[in-house]
Amino acid sequence: MNENAWRQARDILCVRLDHMGDVLMSTPALRALRQSAPGRRITLLASSGGAAAAGGIAEVDDVIEYEASWMKSSGRQAPAVDLSMAESLRSRAFHAAVIFTTYSQSALPAALLCHLADIPLRLAHCRENPYQLLTDWVRDPEPHDRIRHEVRRQLDLVASVGCQTADERLSFRITEADAAWARRRLRAAGLDPARPWVLLHPGASAASRRYPAMLWMQVACELALRTGYPLVFTGNTQEITLVEEIRKGLAQPSISLAGELDIGKLAAVIAEAPLIVSNNTGPVHLAAAVRTPIVDLYALTNPQHTPWQVPSRVLYHMVPCRNCYQSICPLEHHDCMTKIAPASVVDAALELIEEQSRIRQPAGIQGENWLERDGAEDPAGTPRQPHEGNDM
Repeated sequence: MNENAWRQARDILCVRLDHMGDVLMSTPALRALRQSAPGRRITLLASSGGAAAAGGIAEVDDVIEYEASWMKSSGRQAPAVDLSMAESLRSRAFHAAVIFTTYSQSALPAALLCHLADIPLRLAHCRENPYQLLTDWVRDPEPHDRIRHEVRRQLDLVASVGCQTADERLSFRITEADAAWARRRLRAAGLDPARPWVLLHPGASAASRRYPAMLWMQVACELALRTGYPLVFTGNTQEITLVEEIRKGLAQPSISLAGELDIGKLAAVIAEAPLIVSNNTGPVHLAAAVRTPIVDLYALTNPQHTPWQVPSRVLYHMVPCRNCYQSICPLEHHDCMTKIAPASVVDAALELIEEQSRIRQPAGIQGENWLERDGAEDPAGTPRQPHEGNDM
């Protein structure tokens, strides 16, 4: 690796083409890049979902939205679209490009794009020899040699060219306008800011990561019964029906903000919440970025995306088919989620609320916090003691 050439690079393109949560988990690496040279400028190349988060990321100076044809969530498009993007990037005359991927994704299509854009320095993880497509590359050790948390994976990548940071927390900046809106909306809904309440996020983009609505209903009923706390539901426009299905089974009133929140307002509402209970999806990483404690209903589709450096409980049912990387359960039983008992979710929420009221954690908590609920392994399948704080 030519660290001297990287130190001189001032205008860097960072490529992260998947989802909002993936962009948020890359923010510590973006910070490391930015802090490692004076006057450095970071531009993010992201999907529409990822680009939506960019306005709240202090480490990003500019964002370019691009639905890359090689990503799972993208539709087919003419080659001219990709060639046009290469020309657009060429006109920006970037000094370097860093391509962030999960280990199940190939960096080579993005590397070719950056090569065609004539970006002189190009860095990524790669499993096979990329030859001239990358000027600097790290042989991908995952999943055969080890599995790291997604945040650690990206920090290790930029460290290979001499970029590090002392602050490895996720980053999201809430505007004063969004914070004021959240406070007004919650008060208007009848919440007393002096009383505890719980935020529930029952949706997720992938069916394999959704805890069933009937079980969510049981969680909400028992949580309200055992605590008396008000319950607030969030979700996007497509999740309004799901939220209403859960709410109509509750004996006590609840509040729905489903369909009302863009990412800035969602972050502001999460920041106001004493606790969020959620499927493992974008709002979990948003909660980690704004330091809100999390009960994470964790589908074992991917072991790398647990809450990062925030008080949390990660609940799952261990299954032999873990780490399937599927959006729909290929075995159709969905046991890693459906066998999480609603009572255990409520227990975890109460434990976390009690813990946070007893011990006020300072900023900069190191590592992930775990609570084992099934078996003696973490989602990656490695023996782990509860609350151990190492990378996965």
